[in-house]
Amino acid sequence: MISVNGVSVVFGGFYLLDSVSFLINKKDRIGLTGRNGAGKSTMLKMLAGLQQPSEGSISMSSGVRIGYLPQTMLYKDGNTVRKEAEKAFSDLLDLREEVDRMNRQLAEREDYESDSYMRFLDRIHEKTEQLALRGEGNVNGEVEIILKGLGFTAEDMERKCEEFSGGWRMRIELAKILLAKPDIFLLDEPTNHLDIESISWLESFLQGYSGAVVLVSHDRAFLDNVTTRTIEISLGKVYDYKVPYTKFTELRKERVEQQWRAYQNQQKQIKDTEEFIERFRYKATKSVQVQSRIKQLEKLERIEVEEEDAARINIRFQPALRSGDIVLTGRNLCKSYGEKNVLREVDIDIKRGEKVAFVGKNGEGKSTLVKMIMNEIPYEGALKIGHHVNIGYFAQNQADMLDAQLTVLDTVDRVAVGEIRKKIRDILGAFLFSGEEVDKKVEVLSGGERTRLAMVRLLLEPYNLLILDEPTNHLDMRTKDILKEALRKFEGTVIIVSHDRDFLTGLADKVYEFAHHGIKEYLGGVSDFLAAKKVACFSEYERWKSRNARKAETEYAGDAPGKLKGKLSYEDRKQLNREIKKAEQRVETVENEIASLEEKIKGLEEKMASGVVGEEDYIHYNRLKKQLEESMEEWEKAHEAWEEIKGKKED
Repeated sequence: MISVNGVSVVFGGFYLLDSVSFLINKKDRIGLTGRNGAGKSTMLKMLAGLQQPSEGSISMSSGVRIGYLPQTMLYKDGNTVRKEAEKAFSDLLDLREEVDRMNRQLAEREDYESDSYMRFLDRIHEKTEQLALRGEGNVNGEVEIILKGLGFTAEDMERKCEEFSGGWRMRIELAKILLAKPDIFLLDEPTNHLDIESISWLESFLQGYSGAVVLVSHDRAFLDNVTTRTIEISLGKVYDYKVPYTKFTELRKERVEQQWRAYQNQQKQIKDTEEFIERFRYKATKSVQVQSRIKQLEKLERIEVEEEDAARINIRFQPALRSGDIVLTGRNLCKSYGEKNVLREVDIDIKRGEKVAFVGKNGEGKSTLVKMIMNEIPYEGALKIGHHVNIGYFAQNQADMLDAQLTVLDTVDRVAVGEIRKKIRDILGAFLFSGEEVDKKVEVLSGGERTRLAMVRLLLEPYNLLILDEPTNHLDMRTKDILKEALRKFEGTVIIVSHDRDFLTGLADKVYEFAHHGIKEYLGGVSDFLAAKKVACFSEYERWKSRNARKAETEYAGDAPGKLKGKLSYEDRKQLNREIKKAEQRVETVENEIASLEEKIKGLEEKMASGVVGEEDYIHYNRLKKQLEESMEEWEKAHEAWEEIKGKKED
């Protein structure tokens, strides 16, 4: 469908992408991966036609429809959620208007026997069939199912879009793309603003989708469950693997090891050549050899190897005083914002050493309970922190609390004590601060960079209860793995608010689901929670599709030509004759196929009777027999359809 041909992207003389080429085929499921800043989002923009390459070209089949979801976008206000989502059907609504206009024109015509009239009738029928295929009568149902799958309630659908936060506005845009059913989805971090159930729903939707998908995501589980092909962008080049993400990481490791060996060999060759040049540069008898070596170096295509992402760095949270057995107890906890009740009569107990995940849809009270534990907001009920509990808190707005005038290095240097000071630069490197970046002031850092820096500070201070609210939002996979391993080794207690299944899997040993103003406890981790919750939305979507398919069969075409109730009009008779002719042709085509297959089978049977046959002949014979059986079944269906249509004419 899409061909990327020798594409380069140049910024100020620097090649972000350097002569890359690959194909995107129908039904491809591609995960686009690479380090932050490697060019993934740039590639998606070019595929969507929003950015042009500096060199090369991107071509696609005619009529290919693209659905593109960027990481950030501008929104227009004024519509309700439902009306905004219905914009996905703008082409369908235009088609409906066109059919209505043509039917009005038809009612005014009286040239029933003319060729022009028949051609016009054909056009109306063609457009009406397009409406039926697009499922015109199912618009409201589709809109509701998709919006519910993405977390919206029935009440939300009539609210104005501007009443929702940026994350929920992004969900509305995602709903519009899903409803439009493009030939190819281009999704840039689609799970960033979704809760754990909505991610699971979107995953199921994409798995069953008939078009192609290209997505950028730091959610390993999402990539593994949706994609079957991984394209890595590294140092301006692309590496194409026909496997999901986790398998890709294994193959990538082998490739990088080979590149590293080749790089080391080349570096030795370069060093030896440079030493030869330096030693004999001023000797006249060696001038020819020196010049030859200089030219060799100039022509040499240098091997580049990206610094190993999987570099093992052993990070541990700082040891702290042991807390009491009961870390946290809450009874009859309630919290409302005005008339909106968020939590009602909640009980919770957390013991020392437990690693607890808070999950559930956005707005159900996860961050609210965290703020209650931190005594940041007033509430009703009794909440008691255990003996010797020292809390390390990572809030979603933690980045705003850093001193803007300090450098990155100074920010962590002020809290680091003891042996860990020797590893400060290594830890900063693990969180994507390396080289001169450690000397940047906090005030010039992006929001994501500040978030990562706040996480590093937390690593370096001694706490025995860590409360982390969406800690992975701005972390790449390598950094998430480092943080996850550090938390696994942490001997204290952890409460994590997160929608990242891969991060929680193997880390959390207890899950609290927030829903309907309360919480429900699941023992056994996030995998057990997801297994218990797997049914709901997507199953409902599948049931809804089946119901509407059956309904469409029994209510074919509404008032369109072809609906046969009572006395047939002139137009209906014309249409019926066409359908009869088409059915006759289908029967005749299948009969010809059967005759051809029988002739081929007869020839092989004669050959087999003579005894001069090989294994390939037997395989071919069995294949023909199977095709004949299928053709006979097809003939029966075609003949029944033909008889049924003829019966309508006789009635």
